[in-house]
Amino acid sequence: MLAQSRQPVVQISLDLTSIDEALDHARKAVRAGVDWLEAGTPLILAEGLRAVQAIRREFPKHPVVADLKTMDGGYLEVEMMAKAGATHVVVMARAHPATVKAVVKAGRDNGVRVMGDDLGCEDKPAAARMLEDLGVDYIVHHTGYDERRDPEVIAARHGRAPSPVDADSFKSPAHDLEGLLREIVDKLGR
Repeated sequence: MLAQSRQPVVQISLDLTSIDEALDHARKAVRAGVDWLEAGTPLILAEGLRAVQAIRREFPKHPVVADLKTMDGGYLEVEMMAKAGATHVVVMARAHPATVKAVVKAGRDNGVRVMGDDLGCEDKPAAARMLEDLGVDYIVHHTGYDERRDPEVIAARHGRAPSPVDADSFKSPAHDLEGLLREIVDKLGR
């Protein structure tokens, strides 16, 4: 049996609150070589599934992740996200196993890949095994926005936040986004 080569996938989370700003970031990301575009939770909350539709319309060949963080009503949510143009959806490991199974079934029925997110799980390896056993396509190891800002978490890590990202806002970075993304893509040898 031949070993399958795994190329790294670069995904940008469009965790913004307007479609126009998200599309601007997505254009920069695509020019820089980013593979997947994520309609982040803040974007979907602010703009609804219209945000997924807008990203799909402008980038018809790119995978689009709808990060709705499904916790219940899994089948219906996946159907809605798929109809809006999502190619990938996110279900939370902390959801009931019945929800994870419903999301996986809806993903199969609608041609959408399922990402299982371990945000908030105490035992992340156990959560990953459970998600894999329930049939998700990808496991997302996720350190949340609030967790990155929590003084107790930072103190437990000897003064270091769990992520190098700007933990204070969901807004455009002051730096050259396209240049930074191009550097990341280049470092991956693509």
